[in-house]
Amino acid sequence: MNPAVGNVGDPAAEGTYTKITRRLIPFLFLCYVFAFLDRINIGIAQLDMKQDVGFSDLTYSVGAGIFFLGYVLMEVPSNLLLARIGVKKTFSRIMILWGIVAASTAFVTLPSHLYAVRFLLGLAEAGLYPGVIFYLTRWYPVERRAKVIAIFTCATGIAGLFGGPMSGWLMTHFDGLHGLHGWQWMFIAQGLPASVLGVIAFFYLDDGPQQAKWLSDSEKAQVVRDLQRSSGVSATHAEHTFGRALLDPHVYVMGFVWFTQIAGVFAIGFWLPTLIKSSGVQSPLAIGGYSAIPYFVSWVALIALNRSSDRTMERRWHCAVAMLVGAGGLLAAGLIGGNLVLSLVALSIATAGILAPNPLIWAITTDYIRGRGAAGGVAIVNCVGLLGGFVSPMIIGSIKTLTNSMAGGLGAVSLLMVLGAIAAIVFAPRTSGAPGSLPEANGLGDRADDAAAANATL
Repeated sequence: MNPAVGNVGDPAAEGTYTKITRRLIPFLFLCYVFAFLDRINIGIAQLDMKQDVGFSDLTYSVGAGIFFLGYVLMEVPSNLLLARIGVKKTFSRIMILWGIVAASTAFVTLPSHLYAVRFLLGLAEAGLYPGVIFYLTRWYPVERRAKVIAIFTCATGIAGLFGGPMSGWLMTHFDGLHGLHGWQWMFIAQGLPASVLGVIAFFYLDDGPQQAKWLSDSEKAQVVRDLQRSSGVSATHAEHTFGRALLDPHVYVMGFVWFTQIAGVFAIGFWLPTLIKSSGVQSPLAIGGYSAIPYFVSWVALIALNRSSDRTMERRWHCAVAMLVGAGGLLAAGLIGGNLVLSLVALSIATAGILAPNPLIWAITTDYIRGRGAAGGVAIVNCVGLLGGFVSPMIIGSIKTLTNSMAGGLGAVSLLMVLGAIAAIVFAPRTSGAPGSLPEANGLGDRADDAAAANATL
């Protein structure tokens, strides 16, 4: 049996991982749906909020993007704390605090208020996504990882699929209730449930398979064996300490790829409602409904792309081609104006190409960054990447303010994604199970012949 595919297909193993997936993924999925709502509802809110409080496009873009400065500052400390105190305490702290801060966005009246709340939201939410990615590596071996990360990442599509219409409905039907605007009720209704989930997480989640009372002893042993085999699939994979991860150029390559993807994610998440409105749709409820279409297409693409990647154990080309498709769709969306059908087609292609490859970036990253420094290494990649969430709104907002057009800003973000796709092909490390190859860091030094030499270099 090819060690890269382990015991995939074995009925006993499949039963064990099905049980794990049913236990963990729905809850983690729900948590991330509410996390991603905080990323897209700010785009829906701007349809009315800017006028109600008197914010310019640039002010609002800075407020949206500053979230990521707080996120980046707390990202590595949060993941290092997760490795030290465990998942339950870390996830509970993250979700309780972010729910309270997200709901408080309803009461901003000045630019400084918006900046402060969004910065605090980034501090509070930091560590959730990379924490979940790291957490899944404690339950799933390499060959099962892309598919399960893809299922979890579907939360982004589901948040857009239901979050857009729900946000539009809240803004339309709750406007004026008890003297509050509809966008204020939207922030409250979509923020506070995260705090409730944080309390539940403390009692529901287990730090690892050894602590899971819902697994039998034989099932626990199965998972532990698979993880040990997976972590030793190739001698060319040296264990990472946090210090080694800090000095490893491949970590920053994956960070750059993630940076370009995040820039695309938030070009879509923040500006999708505005692009639909520019096609002639005025009602927030209708805009929210139309915004669900691109997210539905992305959900289908995400599942198909990552199943194909797991089946072939090829990651880099799957990732890069999807990124190029997303870049093309984003550029087209910026150039098309006034035609709703064509805009939705372009936005659907862009959203699919941008969201679908995201699990592959993390499958490559977690296959490469192993050992005691995995939590910190994953956090470094996410830190570098999330700067894209600050840069993207700033680029688009600034160019839109100067030119009164979305085309230039979306074109700049598309160019970033093209560079990310090139980096994924040329420099990203191959996965352990890539057919006909051993893991190697293409373009950054051959790891296949001598791991010790690579370690000495670092």
